Amino acid sequence: MQIDEIDQTLLTLLRENARRPVADLARRLGLARTTVQARIERLETSGVISGYTLRISAQARPPLQATVLISIEPRSGPEVLARLRGLPGVEVVHTTSGRFDLLAQVVAQTTTELDETIDRIGEARGVRSSESLIHLATKLDRTGQ
Repeated sequence: MQIDEIDQTLLTLLRENARRPVADLARRLGLARTTVQARIERLETSGVISGYTLRISAQARPPLQATVLISIEPRSGPEVLARLRGLPGVEVVHTTSGRFDLLAQVVAQTTTELDETIDRIGEARGVRSSESLIHLATKLDRTGQ
């Protein structure tokens, strides 16, 4: 599906506030409300928009966040991922290129909880090594989370 400049702008506006009324979107885009509604439906039907979600403010998120860089043994990916899925503090896991194989985003309410989660990651069968980076302050966040 082709996404034109108007679709890109529409997606940006919806990313900022998915509950923004179609009439407001139409006004901002300089289009008829029915045209904007049709574009939204086309983006949803084609899978470009896969859903809408709740964004939790920083006040409601756990106060501690860390990135854990993980190096794993060859062919141990599925086993390590299964372990990471079982840890409630692990929110996101990405595969990476370079020195580390996985990048895990971890959250915790306390330093003790964070320490325990990081320890569980390091103890997982197939994990060769890990390096943790505790987030201090967010200076830029375009994800809208």
